[in-house]
Amino acid sequence: MREIIFDTETTGFDPHSGDRMVEMGCIEMIDRVATGNSYHCYYNPQRNMPAQAEEVHGLSEKFLSEKPLFSEKARELLEFIQDSALVAHNASFDFGFLNAELVRCELPPVAMDRMVDTLAIAKKLHPGAKLSLDALCSRYGIDRSHRVKHGALLDAELLAQLYIELTGGRQIGLCLASDNGVKADIKNHDHVQNKESKPLRKARHFEISAAELEQHEKFMATIENPIWQS
Repeated sequence: MREIIFDTETTGFDPHSGDRMVEMGCIEMIDRVATGNSYHCYYNPQRNMPAQAEEVHGLSEKFLSEKPLFSEKARELLEFIQDSALVAHNASFDFGFLNAELVRCELPPVAMDRMVDTLAIAKKLHPGAKLSLDALCSRYGIDRSHRVKHGALLDAELLAQLYIELTGGRQIGLCLASDNGVKADIKNHDHVQNKESKPLRKARHFEISAAELEQHEKFMATIENPIWQS
């Protein structure tokens, strides 16, 4: 099963009010194992960079002014992601920006049923806990010491490790696979036959001969100070 773990960096929070995507980072995984294939690109947003956004990801207006437009790289990105499931943290945010950019290029948006949201998974596993990427990396012991600023490819790499932990951890190979290739934890009783449904075997009886009984009694007599006689 092929999945793309991805992250975006943007000029703000709302793609419908003029904010634009400025960076895309993707990691390819097959059966929850990173293949080493990745995609990364910066984009010229053709607008100013708000100071608050630049403080988060460190991408300046000057730096991005020399990068290609999203429209120039859109088909390259689509060729990489193909029809794979797309995994992101708070995925509706990233999907919103990705699809807004595709629509601007008069290209079909990515179907929302391809979305896998690690934030939603984490909420089910850890209700009430802090669920930012940083907090979850700390919870699962994922090293993020090299993360000084947000970066799409770096965050996608961290998220790929987190996704493995959220969906079974490093023992993910010890599980059953369903017909559609999705792994299922062997602890899930829906995938394990109920023992009570198995036919019960009749108890087998073994006859002890007189010679065997006599030999056993002789052996027991050789044991000094047996605890059952104390």
